[in-house]
Amino acid sequence: MQIPAKPFVVFGGTGHLGRKVVEKLLAKGQHVRVLTRNVDAASNLLGNQVTLQKGDVCDPQTIERAINGTAGIVICLSAMSPKLIRREREIEYDAVLNILKEAKRQGVERLVYLSVYGNRPDVLKKLGIQSFSVLKPEVEQHIAQSGLNWTILGNAPSYDLFFSFLRGNRLLVPGGGYRPIPSIFSDDVGEIAARAVLRSDLSGRRFHMTGPKALSFPEFAELVTQVTGNPIRHGAIPLTMLNIVSTLAAPFNPFLRQIYYAVKLFNNFPADLAEAVPAAHKLLEQTFGYAPVSMEEVIRKRFQ
Repeated sequence: MQIPAKPFVVFGGTGHLGRKVVEKLLAKGQHVRVLTRNVDAASNLLGNQVTLQKGDVCDPQTIERAINGTAGIVICLSAMSPKLIRREREIEYDAVLNILKEAKRQGVERLVYLSVYGNRPDVLKKLGIQSFSVLKPEVEQHIAQSGLNWTILGNAPSYDLFFSFLRGNRLLVPGGGYRPIPSIFSDDVGEIAARAVLRSDLSGRRFHMTGPKALSFPEFAELVTQVTGNPIRHGAIPLTMLNIVSTLAAPFNPFLRQIYYAVKLFNNFPADLAEAVPAAHKLLEQTFGYAPVSMEEVIRKRFQ
């Protein structure tokens, strides 16, 4: 009798990036387990090849059952949504620390954590947004001290960020987005995360997950124009407007305030991190034998 292979559990497997990780692991013939509060919705989203376990990631007993008998863990948890933002610390910090504790207790062989691209406290302080995106860097410190076989993937924003401001032939961006920022195709995040969790020789490594080059929003508009032949006009919306609206709405809609912080950050993205993007991309190619696709390729696919 053949013993079934141990599954990999993906925490956050129904999210934007988690879905991609699940898809890529399944494509590699792996068994995948996903924790979800809504089994029917998750089944419609992920298909019938995934083992779905009903429960809340903030419940330690649920985490224990989810991890039991797994070969490895991928953590893609994010509370960056209007529905979950009030539970940000509970989901992105408390739950992850419980996962680390349980993974250590059960002797899990492998752990991959999807984090932020980079965290520069000096930049956040200068911009007056010290509270933005601080939980995942704190979690990284716990992971480094966990004794697990871990790899951290610091994800750049998805290419979708650029397309989200495109309306017809106009690209209207709060603050203008004149600074180049790293970005990556979400499918590539899933592929690299899947490859990473299947390897045991990347313990203690942290990678910057990015496409081939950093792009500003005006450069993106020029690129769409070149690829499609359709002239795209770039325009700037005063960031002050978003600041005022998000401040007034904060007691009722804290998510909007987080959006303002994110927009302010990409408008002031550190130049040295942007300049290091090609080297970070090359390291991904060398390490994983996989080249993340360029923005040009994604534009062609979207406009075909």
